[in-house]
Amino acid sequence: MNRLIPLINQIRQCRDCEPELPLGARPIVRGAPNAKILIIGQAPGTKVHASGIPWDDASGRRLRQWMGIDDQAFYDESRIAIMPMGFCYPGKGRSGDLPPRPECAPKWHARMLASLPNIQLTLLIGQYAQKYYLKEGFTNLTDTVKHWEDYLPHYFPLPHPSPRNQIWLKQNPWFEEIAIPELQRRIIAC
Repeated sequence: MNRLIPLINQIRQCRDCEPELPLGARPIVRGAPNAKILIIGQAPGTKVHASGIPWDDASGRRLRQWMGIDDQAFYDESRIAIMPMGFCYPGKGRSGDLPPRPECAPKWHARMLASLPNIQLTLLIGQYAQKYYLKEGFTNLTDTVKHWEDYLPHYFPLPHPSPRNQIWLKQNPWFEEIAIPELQRRIIAC
């Protein structure tokens, strides 16, 4: 029997850093043992914290657009698992949300990955996921994403799809012209 479902339930009950969280603990995670795509993002925002549905915001809409899939396909746990770097909303910082809480990934990621034996492609969204998983990566997010081909077939690094990243997308048109079509091809292949 796969350990994923009990593990997800255990993660959802985690309250380890609740005193540090302005809205309290509400771990957001999902998946099924047969999922082939894993999305590792930063941490849920306030809207996702309120709904309990991962990527249920403007960033999620853009991510689904980049992936070339609709809501139904995106939320099909038998196809796509979602495991953020920080499972709960971390709070507001000066220029956006605070970084993901540092406790989550070391405590839960290895166990969750061991319970997802069929993952073929992992989307690493944003600098926190990329630094954690691509330890020998490039110097910054732009260089890492620019060299996305170096991490295939297992990882596909992406910038965060936040509306706040409009400037980055305008400064890096190659991303939507070259990387996104390849991402969509690989999503279809999974």
